[in-house]
Amino acid sequence: MSQALNARWYVVQTQVNGEAKAAQNLLRQGYEIYLPRYLKRRRHARKVDFVAKPLFPRYVFVAIDIATQRWRSIQSTQGVSRLVCNGEEPAAVPDGVLGALRAREDARGFVSTEAGPGFALGDKVRVLAGAFMDSAGLFDGMGDHDRVAILLDMLGRKVRVHLDVDLVAAA
Repeated sequence: MSQALNARWYVVQTQVNGEAKAAQNLLRQGYEIYLPRYLKRRRHARKVDFVAKPLFPRYVFVAIDIATQRWRSIQSTQGVSRLVCNGEEPAAVPDGVLGALRAREDARGFVSTEAGPGFALGDKVRVLAGAFMDSAGLFDGMGDHDRVAILLDMLGRKVRVHLDVDLVAAA
């Protein structure tokens, strides 16, 4: 769908879990939409898998040319709760925001949320759960599959242990 000549991006708040329904209905009305998604890591019963989730739950971006499009119809679109406004006028998304999001998309269209663990080599860390809970150690790098390597003091020597990144925090 081609974007209107003077269209800007705005934000639509959707009903709970209604992002896809709102996006589909807005597309059907001729609006260009953007629903950024990411792959959320999900652990269940010792299995890890990834599911597509909205990057901003309950929100969808929509391109509107305020001068030429009947934007008030968006308010009554199925799946939409409201168009985010400043007073009576829709609130435009600052220039560059969507471009920055799209620049972080991978080949499948998912926004990368990888920021790394936020530790530098040698930083003091603490284990939050598991067999080594409350143990203090030193960050020693990243391993495979979102795992961090830390050095723990055990029985008078340093032992390298690999743990899931979400089990380790700064000490």
